[in-house]
Amino acid sequence: MKSGINRREFIKAISVGAGWLGLGGCRGDVSFLGRDRVFDRPNFVIIFCDDLGYADVGCYGAKGFETPNLDRMAAEGMRFTDFYVAAPSCTPSRAALLMGCYPQRVSLPRVLFPEGPNWTKDLTRIGINSKETTVAEILKTQGYVTACFGKWHLGHHQQFLPTRHGFDEYVGLPYSNDMRSENRKEYPPLPLMKDESVIESDPDQSKLTTLYTEEAVKFIEKNKDRPFFVYVPHSMAHVPLYVSEKFKGKSKQGMYGDVIMEIDWSAGQILSALKRLGIDEKTLVIFTSDNGPWLAYGDHGGSALPLREGKGTTWEGGMREPCIMRWPGKIPAGAVCSELSTAMDILPTFANLAGAKLPRKRIDGKDIWPLMSGEPGARSPHEAFFYYRYSELQAVRSGRWKLHFPHEYRTLADGHGGKGGKSVKYKRELVGLELFDLQSDIGETTNVADKYPGVVERLKRLADTARKDLGDTLYNVKGKNVRKPGRI
Repeated sequence: MKSGINRREFIKAISVGAGWLGLGGCRGDVSFLGRDRVFDRPNFVIIFCDDLGYADVGCYGAKGFETPNLDRMAAEGMRFTDFYVAAPSCTPSRAALLMGCYPQRVSLPRVLFPEGPNWTKDLTRIGINSKETTVAEILKTQGYVTACFGKWHLGHHQQFLPTRHGFDEYVGLPYSNDMRSENRKEYPPLPLMKDESVIESDPDQSKLTTLYTEEAVKFIEKNKDRPFFVYVPHSMAHVPLYVSEKFKGKSKQGMYGDVIMEIDWSAGQILSALKRLGIDEKTLVIFTSDNGPWLAYGDHGGSALPLREGKGTTWEGGMREPCIMRWPGKIPAGAVCSELSTAMDILPTFANLAGAKLPRKRIDGKDIWPLMSGEPGARSPHEAFFYYRYSELQAVRSGRWKLHFPHEYRTLADGHGGKGGKSVKYKRELVGLELFDLQSDIGETTNVADKYPGVVERLKRLADTARKDLGDTLYNVKGKNVRKPGRI
């Protein structure tokens, strides 16, 4: 514990209620502790789902299934209403989370593939650059032991694997669970890996959620007396869906609900382990997902309601995610934060809490500890958030306002997704230069650009700055501060 505040003062500080923090702020019951740490290095756990929609957790409005463990986690911590991932698809979203950067900055804007169809050729040979710094590598400078259990998807060649980028242990799939020879004959068998070796080909996917959970709990038990970071990127609820026998047929919604109930069980197992080991109050746990639901799969996909669209789009349903953060005694219980925050913010926030230095290279995330801890009057550190799909800047948000730039997007052809694991085709539609007030119109239904020309011009200027920095293929602009990916 740092000098300047004794234990009695510390206990007094965390007992003071902050109450409502004002319009658009965070509501909670614990006052801010200050940017300087007054606690020992905490443990960190990130539970990162795949294709989980905004409305796929009970406390966010889930229907047809229950998530009691996640709901309890929210009751004991903070629920974020305006939390964004940096891309509406797998690889770039994960790159942003682990490196604290827009994926365009680290040249990982597209989904990576194993060896397969010719059109994926270049996307089979790149991955995370060894010169980049992950959150795991940052924490290791402070003596943390680290592990990843689940889907990686930042490159499947040896030089790109988790064990080469700050993780001491790894068990999981190197890419998405549908990238297998059963789906395309050009793909190799789906590999289940331990560290840098394949331990099983085409594993029984109904056992994956349980496997990742058991590995995480064992790792926590083994390292309970030292600071640790556990990253649990579930393969579910990406199609094809698989669930263990203990949850099969348990939900009214069907297979998708069963899968989410098992993920909820997984979170409960991790939280229970922390309590049982007496390290609950020393551990920050974050639950969120990589992008919105895959709507084409209908009853095998999730829901983003009341948000518009889903995975693969820069409408809110593609990039705004449920996010719950829990740290007893440090994050106020039962709190709700409606300030804009992002997955990119996790790296600098963890670095601050662990007393670590940030990478020398530029990152885009900001320290959001003031929001998480319930500091009175805390506001988003982001003047703007940029919605990229691939290397196209398709929208920008600042405060309550979101401006879309003219672009094509995909939407369900007849308004309904498929059934029983079968997808339907999308159709292409166009959006023009359209402004939405997300505070009063969360579903992006009413274009108000004509009413607020000054807001439109301000957001256009913010976008111009981003284009110069990160590039934009829509406007044929090359970014000045883009770094190269790793390449074999």
